[in-house]
Amino acid sequence: MRSRLVARDAKAWTGGAFLSLKIGEVIEASTGQFMAQCYELHQPAPFGSLVTTREGEVDIYGVVSAAVTSSLEPGRRPIARGAEEVDEGAVYQSSPQLAKLLRTDFDAVVVGHRRDDRLHHYLPPRPARIHAFVYVCDAEEVAAFTQSLDFLSILVNVQWQADELIAALLRQAAAAHQDPRRFLVGAGKELALLLAGETNRLNTILRRLRE
Repeated sequence: MRSRLVARDAKAWTGGAFLSLKIGEVIEASTGQFMAQCYELHQPAPFGSLVTTREGEVDIYGVVSAAVTSSLEPGRRPIARGAEEVDEGAVYQSSPQLAKLLRTDFDAVVVGHRRDDRLHHYLPPRPARIHAFVYVCDAEEVAAFTQSLDFLSILVNVQWQADELIAALLRQAAAAHQDPRRFLVGAGKELALLLAGETNRLNTILRRLRE
C-alpha cells in the first residue's frame, strides 16, 4: 500500500502558503526547538530539511537536526527477530504488531517564523503547540525562506553536529533556487563572516557543499 507520506499532491493550507507532506505532530516544544512524532514508522523528515508547524497565527520554521526510532515503552529495547527471515521487510510481515510497538521521532532547531505574512529569521515569541501538525516545506517555501541567510547565525551555534546540519540544509535549499550556485556562493560568504577565525569549521562546511 502506497504510503500517504509520499502522496505529495495532497497539500494542506497553513499560514497563507501551501505546504505539502504532513509528516507528524509536535510532542515536545521549547522556544528554540521542537520534537515531532512521525505518523509513519522509519519515515522522519530528512536531516537538514526545512519543516514548519504552528503556534496560533504564527508559522514556526525548523531544520531537522536528528531522528530516532525507539520502543513506545520507555526503557524497553526491541529484540532481534530476523534470524529466520530473508530480509528486513519479512520481519514486519511476520510480526505486524511491531509497527504499534515502535515510534519514530525527529528534532528540529527553530530558525524563524512567519507572522502577518512576513518572514522573520529569528526565534518566535512562543514555542510550537503540542499536537500541532508538522509539514515538510515544499521547494517554493524553502526558496522563499532562504532568500535571507540570517538564520545561519542560529545554526552556527547549535551544540550538536552544527556544521553537518548547515551543509545539509544548504544543499537542499540550493536545489530549490533557480540559480543553485549563486545561492551557495552567497551562503559561503555569509558563513565566512559568521565563522571568522574558525577556518577549520568553515572549510568543513564548504567541502560538504561540494560533495
